[in-house]
Amino acid sequence: MTDFLRPPRAVRISLQPALVLGTATILGLAMFCWPLLAHPAPSEAAHTADAPFVFMATLPVLILVVLAELSRGGIDAKALALLGVLSAVNAGLRPLGAGTGGIELVFFLLVLAGRVFGPGFGFVLGSTSLFTSALLTAGVGPWLPFQMLASSLIGLGAGLLPRKPRGKAEIALLVAYGVFAAYFFGLLMSLWSWPFLAGTGVGATAGLGFVPGAPLLDNLQRFAVFTVLTSTLGWDTGRAITNAVAIVLLGPAVLAVLRRAARRAAFDAPVSFDQPETRQP
Repeated sequence: MTDFLRPPRAVRISLQPALVLGTATILGLAMFCWPLLAHPAPSEAAHTADAPFVFMATLPVLILVVLAELSRGGIDAKALALLGVLSAVNAGLRPLGAGTGGIELVFFLLVLAGRVFGPGFGFVLGSTSLFTSALLTAGVGPWLPFQMLASSLIGLGAGLLPRKPRGKAEIALLVAYGVFAAYFFGLLMSLWSWPFLAGTGVGATAGLGFVPGAPLLDNLQRFAVFTVLTSTLGWDTGRAITNAVAIVLLGPAVLAVLRRAARRAAFDAPVSFDQPETRQP
């Protein structure tokens, strides 16, 4: 019963970090969704193409601000060690699938770790996992900050899931979230790339690019068709199946190992220093 009421929190989040995290989440989502929200005047439409490049420069700063705020007094040595181990494991898992056909093994462990260690740890692990794996797979590029933020939001969401379900109900909940996370990640990454394809689409994607100044419903319709053809039906569905199968097969064992590690680490235990004993002469 104690585990239900007081789940371990590897990263402690007080009011100020929570506000920073919430603000960063809103701003990050706005950076992804700006093409659907922006309606520039004709005189300003020429500068709309500058927006993705501005966001590529500002998003890493936003992520660093959040990580710095969460680490300020909220991550101890035990949490850092655990973060390093899980980031390394995730980085080692990613090349096994390398995204081929949507086979992506990074996210199932991120979902399980966020579930066990809380939203703050899930957010940080999402960023560090994608950054580390990008270094190993030569995947560093302008898309990396957007991948890091999208993964961080997945880890954050896993930590915010209802705490009470256990056993088969918990696995079913995590499978459903893993499927959602697969499509959510693909949707956000499609939003990131979509503005760059305005006027450059060929074949099935011709005429589906972002049109600066077009009505919201027109751009939304183009984007919906674009993401279904380029991401949802292929990569995202493969990623969703991979998440679901991995959580069903490995979820119970991995959850048990992570919870055992959380109990042994005792993140919530107060730290005290005993006075050294003095010997009488």
